[in-house]
Amino acid sequence: MNAKQDLGPYLARLAVTILISLVAVAGISEGAYLFQKEKTDRPPKTIQLVIPAGTAGRLAAGESISSIPDKMVFVEGDVLEVKNLDSVSHQLGPVWVPAGATGRLNLDEPNRYSYSCSFSNTRYLGLDVRKPTTLGTRLSALALAAPPTAAFLFLYGLLVFPVKPAQKEQKGQVT
Repeated sequence: MNAKQDLGPYLARLAVTILISLVAVAGISEGAYLFQKEKTDRPPKTIQLVIPAGTAGRLAAGESISSIPDKMVFVEGDVLEVKNLDSVSHQLGPVWVPAGATGRLNLDEPNRYSYSCSFSNTRYLGLDVRKPTTLGTRLSALALAAPPTAAFLFLYGLLVFPVKPAQKEQKGQVT
């Protein structure tokens, strides 16, 4: 027998173990992704924030504006469109929105921003811009988890179910 024949059962078991690992890791990874999926796991889009009429007066009187959040979460590439229905001009960080107009803020860089905001109760608006979860992100998770899983299962399988040595064919001898 040569070395290639001796490795045959091990290579076959390794191939099966790799296939099982890929399927198991893909199932677990995708299950976890679907279970933990967030609103930000989507393509970029335009999100509109409306400043209601009378906002400046209500804020000056100490009233809260419940329709304006203190924090918003976005995906990289989103556009925040601020529509001002108030009779007073407002500002959100670098965006000046005159009365009756609309201003846009491109959110192209993942980061946590805290902008001064003239139409918020707290006088600031937190913007959390996140990277989207893409197919590439999910495939890289599979590529990182499958090899060590396959190695672990292969070695564990050898300990629990050792490969039996091939039985040698014995030729009858004529005496």
